[in-house]
Amino acid sequence: MKKTICFVTGSRAEYGLLYPLLKQIKSEPFFNVQIAVTGMHLSAAHGSTYREILGDGFRINKKIKIPLGSDTPEAVTRSLGMAVAGFSGAFKSLKPDCVILLGDRFETYGAAVAAFLARIPIAHLSGGELTQGAVDDALRHSITKMSFLHFTATNAYRKRVIQLGEDPRRVFNVGALGIDNIKRTPLLSRLSLEKELGFCLHGKVVLVTFHPVTLERNTSKQQFTEILSALDKFSDLRVIFTKPNMDINAKIIVKLIDRYVKNNKGRAVAFNSLGRVKYLSLMKHVDLMLGNSSSGIVEMPSFGKPTINIGDRQKGRIAAKSVIQCSPQQECIRRALKTVFSKKFRRCCAKVKNPYGAGLASERIAAILKKELPKIGSLKKEFYDYV
Repeated sequence: MKKTICFVTGSRAEYGLLYPLLKQIKSEPFFNVQIAVTGMHLSAAHGSTYREILGDGFRINKKIKIPLGSDTPEAVTRSLGMAVAGFSGAFKSLKPDCVILLGDRFETYGAAVAAFLARIPIAHLSGGELTQGAVDDALRHSITKMSFLHFTATNAYRKRVIQLGEDPRRVFNVGALGIDNIKRTPLLSRLSLEKELGFCLHGKVVLVTFHPVTLERNTSKQQFTEILSALDKFSDLRVIFTKPNMDINAKIIVKLIDRYVKNNKGRAVAFNSLGRVKYLSLMKHVDLMLGNSSSGIVEMPSFGKPTINIGDRQKGRIAAKSVIQCSPQQECIRRALKTVFSKKFRRCCAKVKNPYGAGLASERIAAILKKELPKIGSLKKEFYDYV
């Protein structure tokens, strides 16, 4: 008997990671696929990225719209409450056999609460990871406790999920889905990408993706100003910004990006959303990534390129030797930029081993779901005492 799997996605980055698994599950006759979209996908200000999902040939079964007009803690809390209510109704209508959730955003947490209370099994991807500078850290671990099946990106993360009390028989280390994307996606040539972006990629080019450190109070402006000041010290460095997710205090970063691009025409450019193919293609063709995006830690090493990871948002996450950890201070960032352009460091990056695997995560997850879903009866869980 076929099992109906409902994928939940609220952001461009999350969908990009889910894409290879969506393709794999859709290709399997054992499964029916449902997609519920929310968050930034439905926001014109963030590019209405639900259209990318439709363009990839998928059907969207439900749209759960939540307000994203403000980035204050109160506004995000209200959006979370509306996400719980919206997903409650969606799941009642869709009646999936399993809900697949990735990561840790507040919309994802809302979907987890709704599925958990509806007694729908949750399969959680990317549990056990740490981002100690962000509220996402607590949300991720909370989603773990509401989930029944767990798919982690490294063995260390698998151990941490078990440490949270989850039965080892339901926790599977499959590697990171982002690596599947790199292996499977036909990437654009440099020339084609330049035409798509309307921006020259010759010379030294940096991709900057920086999000608020949401467990800090009002540090976004100061930290991002330090980054821009450091970039100014390298006048030959061309800069591509991707704008941040809708997190608390994100708007100030957007304003600073827009001002910087206006004052550096021809040298800097910014995008609300690049989409999966263009973003991965940029990672291939730029010289480095700078900021605090998980993609700089998980995916960038597979291209043999360096990452400068700034501040505490990703603190605690396992990283390859190609990732330089840097405080959000101009001088530290400047030194890191000098290091990444040294021949010795670039040779090291070219040979680095990515701790998040070499691909095939989507095939592994699909095979495990096919085996495990028919066996699920009661969702009662005992607390596994990790020794």
